[in-house]
Amino acid sequence: MSSAPPNPNNNPAAANAGSAGGSSPTFSPLYQQIKALITQSLQSGEWKPGELIPSEVELANRFKVSQGTVRKAIDELAAENLVVRKQGKGTFVSTHHEARAHFRFLRLMPDEGVPHYPESKFIEVKRMRAPADVARLLDLKSGDAVIFIKRVQSFDAVPTIVEELWLPGLTFKGLTAERLEEYKGPMYGLFESEFGTRMIRATEKIRAVCAAEGDAALLHVPVNTPLLASERVSFTYGDKPVELRRGLYSTERHHYHNELN
Repeated sequence: MSSAPPNPNNNPAAANAGSAGGSSPTFSPLYQQIKALITQSLQSGEWKPGELIPSEVELANRFKVSQGTVRKAIDELAAENLVVRKQGKGTFVSTHHEARAHFRFLRLMPDEGVPHYPESKFIEVKRMRAPADVARLLDLKSGDAVIFIKRVQSFDAVPTIVEELWLPGLTFKGLTAERLEEYKGPMYGLFESEFGTRMIRATEKIRAVCAAEGDAALLHVPVNTPLLASERVSFTYGDKPVELRRGLYSTERHHYHNELN
């Protein structure tokens, strides 16, 4: 990967990099440079979640490239769920407040009936020092401040998920149990609208475990009931980790669903 395009003076995308709020991209082909410039504008907040971004023609004029180059860049951004195309309306910045986004990170689906979002009961919310393993996964220093959240999520009044979350304390300064209790939408929507942090992607590990006594009580299942255990690290722009989430799933009425492309 070179440090700059061969001749930035003859590279329209590089010449316009400053207007997108960052230094010029350092890779090719050209449509990927345009993708990087658009991503910089998303990250800087030039276009906020849910807002309409400029048309392909406007972006082509801005970056002095062809409309086809812009279209290819937006195709990739749409495939990565950073933007969403709406027929006859244009291209919008993706938001966690959209119904379609609720199930991007929630993969537990009912065996019968229509998928829907669970209700949350918060067991514990506190600020604490990051344990070493949490600090490593969140790219923090051991002992840095984190917010710890433990909750039970229920579908149709049946406890189904026990989750423990760790969030960087600096990023989510001001997040309280009271705010979590009063907010009725998906938690990622709260993170996006009130803390300016949008989850872009996540890595996840899943294994089978047996329910320990405390978790079995919270899920209303016998001790040693088989559960799915997941560990997920979620990232925002720039591949910055901003959430560690560990969950235990009861699969008596639900299953883990994923689509492989």
